Amino acid sequence: MDAHNLADFVVQRRKALKLTQPQLADRVGVGLRFVRELEGGKPTLRMDKVNEVLRFFGCELGPVPIDRSALNDNTSTNDA
Repeated sequence: MDAHNLADFVVQRRKALKLTQPQLADRVGVGLRFVRELEGGKPTLRMDKVNEVLRFFGCELGPVPIDRSALNDNTSTNDA
């Protein structure tokens, strides 16, 4: 799951519960800035805080298999 898929997930779940960003931050116990960065797809966030938000929705971070062909495509374009 990339940062934008995670961001989309959090936005969709928050809106399904009819919560604002400040309400989510307050209920989870994280800062409003963190919620905004998470929903904005910031690629570098603390995993413990991400998990706090995800646990509120009954989820957590975990390893996800990746498509090896996509990795090979990325490494070949970075070598140029």
